[in-house]
Amino acid sequence: MHNYFYKKIVEMNKYINPFITSGYVSSEYFCDREEETNQLMKEIKNGNDLALISTRRMGKTGLIRHCFSQKEIQEQYRTFFVDIYATKSLRDFVFALGKVLLEGLKPFGRKALEKFWNHVKSLRTGITFDPAGNPSFNLGLGNIHEPQSTLDEIFSYLNKSDKPCLVAIDEFQQIASYTEENVEAILRTHIQHGNNVRFIFAGSQRHTIGNIFLSASRPFYQSASMMYLSSIPLPKYTTFAMTHFKQAGKKISQDTIEKIYQQFDGITWYVQKMLNVLYDMTPKGEVCDNESIVYAIETTINSFQYVYSEMLFRLPEKQKELLIAIAKEQKAKAITSGEFVKKHHLSSSSSIQAALKGLLEKDFITKETDVYRVYDRFFGLWLNENY
Repeated sequence: MHNYFYKKIVEMNKYINPFITSGYVSSEYFCDREEETNQLMKEIKNGNDLALISTRRMGKTGLIRHCFSQKEIQEQYRTFFVDIYATKSLRDFVFALGKVLLEGLKPFGRKALEKFWNHVKSLRTGITFDPAGNPSFNLGLGNIHEPQSTLDEIFSYLNKSDKPCLVAIDEFQQIASYTEENVEAILRTHIQHGNNVRFIFAGSQRHTIGNIFLSASRPFYQSASMMYLSSIPLPKYTTFAMTHFKQAGKKISQDTIEKIYQQFDGITWYVQKMLNVLYDMTPKGEVCDNESIVYAIETTINSFQYVYSEMLFRLPEKQKELLIAIAKEQKAKAITSGEFVKKHHLSSSSSIQAALKGLLEKDFITKETDVYRVYDRFFGLWLNENY
């Protein structure tokens, strides 16, 4: 079922843009990550859980799905990918996990679903079958009456599944901010005693997720192998991009690819987005050069212009002022210093502290070591140009 589905997508994509900016299609449209894929699969085969950490939009999700698509993984494991970015409590977590398991088992038919049903009895009301045996899911957050009991049932299923299970949890650092105080301990206990399931914990807030696995006082301390995802090397991206342009009867200069890569610090999604736009802009038989980059960036920013205006309009004034100041700096340091305050006409260091907290909580900005940046690079460019 899965192989057929992917083949159909690949056939369709032979006629459209090969620079994928959302989801995963196949290895044909996936750039490099050979070393990382091998490392990830090696950890799985050796029975280890893995914490996969990087900045946002570096390609964690793509790497995990690429690993899950490998033939030996598909044949030997049942794979599940759950994104918990929007969750705020254990109840939200259990709902997201339960829903993903149900959807993941759907292609394997009624027998697989009934096995899940028999273990996770608290979610029975969310599954129905028509006369032909086709499943229908009506699972809602209201079905989760006792999160810990349902979680017990879910882990019971995972540990008794007919195949070993692989569960990838994206934005795993969210559990640190759940309303309940003991979520890490609850999850760690279940995971520690699981002998039929391996976990990949992916996270983008390096400090937060790093503390979960590296702080001796935390339940997940040293419970998983650590893997940091950095940028795809420029030579690999150059070969990848030039190959796909060539296959379509187009050309892109090596210098153009390098300028895109440097402009966005090699962050996978932004490089892919630019190549996606440039590929679409370049007619067959012509060459994409440096002059096209400015137009591609402008086109992209303009497509988000209304969204950016709305986002800025909704921000409190102090947060808006600080966000613009950080965008002007691009890489802002010592933002509470008198020099920074004076340069950007901000009111005071104390007001910056409050505004900073709000912007970080809303994910408008990121912090790497002592450097602050606007999270959305296109938003940062738009702010820089307009304010």
